[in-house]
Amino acid sequence: MSSAKPSSTVEASLTALAVSLRGVTKVYDTGVMALGPLDLAVRKGEFISLLGPSGCGKSTALRLIAGLSQASSGTVRVSRHEGEVQIGHIRQGHGIGFVFQEPTLMPWSSVRENVRLPLKLGGIAKAEGRARADAALASVGLADFADAFPRELSGGMKMRVSLARALVTDPDILLMDEPFAALDEITRFRLNNDLLALWRSLGKTVIFVTHSVFESVYLSQRVVVMTARPGRIQADIRIETVEPRGEEFRTSAAYSDYCRRVSAALAPSYSGQSTL
Repeated sequence: MSSAKPSSTVEASLTALAVSLRGVTKVYDTGVMALGPLDLAVRKGEFISLLGPSGCGKSTALRLIAGLSQASSGTVRVSRHEGEVQIGHIRQGHGIGFVFQEPTLMPWSSVRENVRLPLKLGGIAKAEGRARADAALASVGLADFADAFPRELSGGMKMRVSLARALVTDPDILLMDEPFAALDEITRFRLNNDLLALWRSLGKTVIFVTHSVFESVYLSQRVVVMTARPGRIQADIRIETVEPRGEEFRTSAAYSDYCRRVSAALAPSYSGQSTL
């Protein structure tokens, strides 16, 4: 099997950690322990997927990395261009873009204005914000829909708008919480391909949450399989294949083998057992 060959942009950035979680736990006010202890290291420029059963803490881990929630114990560190940031209390603006499960677009605003919103909130001048929003829309294939409204878009197009909005601030790290789960299979495959193309061209660090073994193997350099709640790491499986990936990988024997391996690692989490 050939070793992975990331693009030069990604290869050059794989020199340091982008995200580090050490001994991280999350206990909610109800007393439910949702996560941990969790140890996870993600290198700059990597594309990893978090895979596990519902309620295992995948989305919770993303929110901790984004600074949208506070860990009950442990340390969450995020690196950005300006240096390392230790996430403790809720904070924003440390080079992170977040794509949620739903597009959450403002129905009364145009596509361009939806994408421009983070820049507007950040005090960026309108002319610059419009230009950057248009560039972000072009990067996701929606240059011709800047003046459209969300009601005029398909589900896949709405998710592209959400992705453009996350990219418009040029974040170092892109967090994606099951963004394609509600889409039909054909649209999902197309967006998977487009996301990989964007990752290769932009060199972002991507942490992608999914319930799909097939999606995780196709997209990721590493698939991090989590246990049932409280979520911990069951397996960390590196997907080594020739880049760029395309339909030939999706139909290859190597892809099938990796899917079987990831499924086997995931099985104990669904049976209520753990091999830890």
